Amino acid sequence: MEKRIRLASVSLVIAGILFVLYPAIRPFSDETSLVGAAAFASPAWIVSHVLAIVAFSLLGAGLLGLYLLLQNGSCGRLALRSIVVTWLGIGLTLPFYGAEVFGLHALGKRALAEQSAEWIALADDIRYGSGFLMILAGLMLIGIGSILVVMVIWKSGALPKWAGVLFTMGFLLYLPQFLGTQPLRVAHGVLVAAGCMGIAAGLWRLRGRGKVQEPSEELSMH
Repeated sequence: MEKRIRLASVSLVIAGILFVLYPAIRPFSDETSLVGAAAFASPAWIVSHVLAIVAFSLLGAGLLGLYLLLQNGSCGRLALRSIVVTWLGIGLTLPFYGAEVFGLHALGKRALAEQSAEWIALADDIRYGSGFLMILAGLMLIGIGSILVVMVIWKSGALPKWAGVLFTMGFLLYLPQFLGTQPLRVAHGVLVAAGCMGIAAGLWRLRGRGKVQEPSEELSMH
């Protein structure tokens, strides 16, 4: 059990770092011109979006540690609901990232090859077609999952409350931050990272306790 919680902590730390690197590396440009096509076709486009995919995957693995820590306590069921809802959200979100990273990359390469910005007009069809409903639902579920996470942290008293608040704020703002500039999106990544790392630090601190349910049991006795 201790090893699993330790791995979950490491997963959250790496996820937090990747949530910062994604907007920092991602090319931002006029996505209606050949400049945008060059951004889509660049290696940085592929790398940044793959980092985001890995970040979301590690997020799901990391939150498992929260459940393992509290599964036998009074907050065990709520912890389980939080990870199930978050996992469902991640599952709906990742296909959109896959379409954007590889679909727009191919689109950018074709536009550059033909020196025609008309191909770039198809980017919105990829982003805002039927697949957009998936990421919309996915990020909403992740947001709901993050609310459940902070509720678990708050009720159990096992982890830093500030970490839960930052974590929840970060994922509730995930949809609105898409409208921001690169500096704003990097700042949002830092917010998410702070929440992830705070939770990771709490999990790491408690990983070696005799019974992982101890924090929530103590609370229920008061």
